[in-house]
Amino acid sequence: MFSTPAGLLGLEGEEGGLTRLYLPGQDAEPVGEETPLLALGRAQLLEYFQGTRREFSLPLLPRGTPFFRQVWAALGEVPYGQVTTYGALARRVGRPRAVRAVGQANHRNPLPILIPCHRVVGADGGLTGYAGGLALKEFLLKLEGAWPAGPGTLEGKTQ
Repeated sequence: MFSTPAGLLGLEGEEGGLTRLYLPGQDAEPVGEETPLLALGRAQLLEYFQGTRREFSLPLLPRGTPFFRQVWAALGEVPYGQVTTYGALARRVGRPRAVRAVGQANHRNPLPILIPCHRVVGADGGLTGYAGGLALKEFLLKLEGAWPAGPGTLEGKTQ
């Protein structure tokens, strides 16, 4: 666990990539020694919170169904400082009627922030559920300059 402006975060990884990011308030089991991969993940997250990093260059190994991994890959394409909707994300993965399934994929994201599920908002542009709570989601979006979302800021509405 390490301290950030958003609270305590924790990382897990294995050879080849990071597998889990724990948000404040989530139960994280202490990891033994900090590996070079975990140290790099911690350093990049701290840079993100300082506003000096907009993209992560870390190997990620999220575990989930093929559909979940497809949604997580699409989430990784939502740029820093922008938001999208569940519907737009469903269309992006070629499953326009799978809005609820996309929501489940977001809910099960094992690497929040690194796979930016906080950048997904409701169809009306409002904040919706987040594993770390709505206050953390709002904090992350404000950090990126994406909140409050106004007309024309939702991905898909500007393109």
